[in-house]
Amino acid sequence: MVVTNKARAREMRLITALFVLSCLLKTTTTSPATWAYSRDDALAWRPASSLLHQLRHLGVRALIRDDAEATALASADFGNMSDAQPPAAAVLYPSCPEDIATLLRASCTRPSPFPVSARGCGHSTRGQASAPRGVVVDMMSLGCHAGGSASRLSVSVDGRYVDAGGEQLWVDVLRAALAHGLTPRSWTDYLHLTVGGTLSNAGISGQAFRHGPQISNVQELDVITGLGEMVRCSKEKHGDLFDAVLGGLGQFGVITRARIPLTPAPARARWVRLFYTGAAALTGDQERLIGVDLGTAVSGLMDYVEGSVVLADQGRVGSWRSSFFSDADAARIAALAEEVGGVLYCLEGALYYGGAARGGEADVDQRLNVLLGELRYARGFAFVQDVSYAGFLDRVRDGELKLRASGLWDVPHPWLNLFLPRSRVLDFAAGVFHGILRRDSTTGAMGPVLVYPMNRNRWDADTSAVLPEEEEVFYTVGILRSSVPASTDGGRQLLRRLEEQNEEILRFCEEAGIPCVQYLPYYADQDGWEKKHFGLAKWARFVDRKRKYDPKAILSRGQRIFTSPLA
Repeated sequence: MVVTNKARAREMRLITALFVLSCLLKTTTTSPATWAYSRDDALAWRPASSLLHQLRHLGVRALIRDDAEATALASADFGNMSDAQPPAAAVLYPSCPEDIATLLRASCTRPSPFPVSARGCGHSTRGQASAPRGVVVDMMSLGCHAGGSASRLSVSVDGRYVDAGGEQLWVDVLRAALAHGLTPRSWTDYLHLTVGGTLSNAGISGQAFRHGPQISNVQELDVITGLGEMVRCSKEKHGDLFDAVLGGLGQFGVITRARIPLTPAPARARWVRLFYTGAAALTGDQERLIGVDLGTAVSGLMDYVEGSVVLADQGRVGSWRSSFFSDADAARIAALAEEVGGVLYCLEGALYYGGAARGGEADVDQRLNVLLGELRYARGFAFVQDVSYAGFLDRVRDGELKLRASGLWDVPHPWLNLFLPRSRVLDFAAGVFHGILRRDSTTGAMGPVLVYPMNRNRWDADTSAVLPEEEEVFYTVGILRSSVPASTDGGRQLLRRLEEQNEEILRFCEEAGIPCVQYLPYYADQDGWEKKHFGLAKWARFVDRKRKYDPKAILSRGQRIFTSPLA
């Protein structure tokens, strides 16, 4: 690759700036909980204004900031949870992937490398994207240079794929693809997340039963490893790195581009919500819909299958996700919940049609009639809307805007996401939905409790994602509750109780022998990751990959998996 004099000069300015920054990041070998810089250090911590003063004459002031506003924003996330981790020392605003590679090489060459974490929209909940005492890379900055966001989002109609920068939002990927009558196959329920962020976890929603998670729908990646190496990888080329990064929690590289396959897009969605009075009826129908028994009349009729739990005394029916219902319908649903003991279940599904989908309106009417006749929901409690395909996929955005307007978006989110085997989902429902959550009402908390199945054979076992024990079907349970602002005594008490409930749920699973694993996981230390999340064999593979691609443990220390270089 030809390197122009301008590019070389730019890199040298950044290297010089990073050298100054690395001096300021020099620390003593204190414990992780102690983050004050040593006064005995020859180049001890200096205030933000000092760093900016030194960088100004280097011509890279726009690239690096260490002021309190920048570092506080980069160290915060959607979780809004109090955490003992120190904030980042600085923020890098890259204009191109080479800036990130230069930063990582600068860290890698130091005797004591400083942490580096890539941050997209900051939608983690426990500081996973933070870089304690290190540098956060503001990935969104990549879309602000070199022609803007559009230059890093390109659709190939002939090749049936989209190349998207790691900082691109999925909602923008959707819009770009739909402009050509195309669409990715697998989504998350919330589209205002970055491509690199969801691919570093898995990316799941109601399409995953058929198409797998988003990490099973990637053709190629551009990755910058913890060694600062820029690598283009796929299943066929550098396949181990490709597999490691997908679902790798940011431990092996920074995703700067992903090639996502596309398929002809439908035009509309018939959006269905059906209410059930018991977990067995709900999960039985969900499993028939995703094809557990291919001989059933409903197998494969829905294109999207999820479900949720409705707790009557916690306002779930009237919550921000439920503008689907009129006030009268919401009252009927609440009355039914009380009648059956306070817990209802809702099957949420969609049937796509029009455009390039398998049929038109007559076809979707026929499919819906079969479903409404065959499924075992409570009669009289079927609700249907007809919406655009794009509107259905981006439906959570409306709820977000309502919460923002009410001041209830930037609040603590003590989320707990689990994968558990099909054989134990009813035990979990009895102990958690009808037990812990029903018994100990948390007034003031809001947010959905999701439960739906996926097929293991749609997941690639070579990626870094971790699934529960070997059963063909497993369930995801998302207890996605939010508190009220923690600035009040009531808010702090509610948050504490929600966190205690999460711990109680995990203890229940352990005592009941339910082999669950966390999705979007959080563990306080490496021992928890090794023993509770990965297990012996998967942990060994994860460590081997870490040694290969980030041996100095520079990347994503906020995950608390590796906090110091590997031996």
